[in-house]
Amino acid sequence: MNVFSDFLVRVKAAVEAARVEPVDGGTLDLSRVVVEPPRDAAHGDLATNAAMVLAKAVGLKPRELATRIAMTLARDPDVATAEVAGPGFINLSLEPAYWHKVLAAILTSGGTFGRGALGGGEKVNVEYVSANPTGPMHVGHCRGAVVGDALANLLAFAGYDVTREYYINDAGAQVEVLARSAFLRYREALGEQIGTIPEGLYPGDYLIPVGEALAERYGHELKSRPEAEWLPLVREVTVAAMMEMIREDLAALNVNHQVFFSERSLTTGGHDRVAELIDVLRERGLVYEGRLPPPKGQLPDDWEDREQTLFRSTDFGDDVDRALMKSDGSYTYFASDIAYHYDKFLRGFTTLIDVWGADHGGYVKRMSAAVEAVSGGKAVLDVKLCQLVKLFRAGEPVKMSKRSGDFVTLRDVVDEVGRDAVRFMMLYRKNDAPLDFDFQKVTEQSRDNPVFYVQYGHARTASIFRMAGEEMPDLEPTDDVLAHAPLVRLDDEGEISIIRRLAEYPRLVESAAASHEPHRVAFYLYDLASEFHAQWNKGKESPQLRFIKHDDRDLTTARLALVRAVASVISSGLDILGVEAPDEMR
Repeated sequence: MNVFSDFLVRVKAAVEAARVEPVDGGTLDLSRVVVEPPRDAAHGDLATNAAMVLAKAVGLKPRELATRIAMTLARDPDVATAEVAGPGFINLSLEPAYWHKVLAAILTSGGTFGRGALGGGEKVNVEYVSANPTGPMHVGHCRGAVVGDALANLLAFAGYDVTREYYINDAGAQVEVLARSAFLRYREALGEQIGTIPEGLYPGDYLIPVGEALAERYGHELKSRPEAEWLPLVREVTVAAMMEMIREDLAALNVNHQVFFSERSLTTGGHDRVAELIDVLRERGLVYEGRLPPPKGQLPDDWEDREQTLFRSTDFGDDVDRALMKSDGSYTYFASDIAYHYDKFLRGFTTLIDVWGADHGGYVKRMSAAVEAVSGGKAVLDVKLCQLVKLFRAGEPVKMSKRSGDFVTLRDVVDEVGRDAVRFMMLYRKNDAPLDFDFQKVTEQSRDNPVFYVQYGHARTASIFRMAGEEMPDLEPTDDVLAHAPLVRLDDEGEISIIRRLAEYPRLVESAAASHEPHRVAFYLYDLASEFHAQWNKGKESPQLRFIKHDDRDLTTARLALVRAVASVISSGLDILGVEAPDEMR
């Protein structure tokens, strides 16, 4: 049950009952009418802009139209008051009985409460992490992994058909550097003294097992071959080993992709998707041979004033046109990236979401232009940039990892504080805002630690039911019993306030999914947990407000129904975030 959708229907019916007609004789457009929470909770439960957006069309002043609409809404049995405010907003306060009906709907819907049909089964591709397969995941990848995974969960919950995808950058120069680094470890495994890892190669200890595996598989054979022969063999083994390590790192964070797409596959296996893409763009008049102006600022050492194969990205809002082929005839990274997104489009995706690190911000405009071009405007790319994560321990910067050689790994963080703390805290800031992650603070058992406070809220609901079983063993709070509880007994303002907060959940899911912002779920859960904990604390000071009343079975049953609804919504929201909803806190 979505309160806001329910009352949007009632508001539109009240507009029709007001018998107003457009001055131009056409049909009244109600598409801009919304029902939402008022900015100030003191103004009521709901607010609508109906009179504000319709007054001009019907030739009335907003407050005059608002008065007519409010008069009709005031006759609704679920409306306590309908008041006109400011220039023409209508604020509604609802009867407690309506909130009781909402609570009953939550109880009967169980874990499906809030699950929406917004997506309508639309196919959405969410590509996230996509780290170069050159080593273990670092903490920067961690944030993108969590944001992408939670966003995919959110979209699926809102009714979209979601594919979770990882793009393996296994065709660039950095993979050849990786292979040469592994070959050095291979020689080491055969007994050579390799000394200090040369500059430009990957120094991390994580390549030692790869070298040992190569030695076991090939013995001394590779040493006698020229690089042109051993490099592709070593590259294949090493990339496979790195991807297995990456999968394990992601699994520790409860991140699992459905598709791992290889960049190399774009130009292997008997077809060349990049060449196909360039042909498509050329047929549309979007490719030409020309020269690019020099970059602004200091001229790079490798910049050449030469004729290149260029994409007309400026036709789609980019700053300059972009090169698709290098002077030696090889493809640019950009050409491969366009071909990859073109492949997504050919697979039936028209909504593409990429989660990138903030250092790729300059790439967004050109990639968006490319997607618009290759899809003929049928596909939309939304890039979510994740800002840097700074690690602290009790306010002091965290030292670097020995295992990686030069950065803190994802596993370092997960192993120390646990998956739940990492996932929740990575989502407790908007993705494009910098994030300070303090190992000490995220393990504190206090209100200042959001993940603890929300999980404790769920654990407290379970504790209440355990206490009810101990103190009132003859009361069996099954789902059926709670669904038929005398909810009219819930008349404390704190109890009604919790139901109001619960009622926001479907709208929250819908708006968060529409805006691709999973952090909104984390914020909502903290607010819900805060109200629930506050009601518990009120019961310590006022015994009549305690959830379990030994001398009042009906009231206890009604309050347990409220507790069950809180548990259900917290569990649902935490599931979207990929965080456990514990029954006990240790």
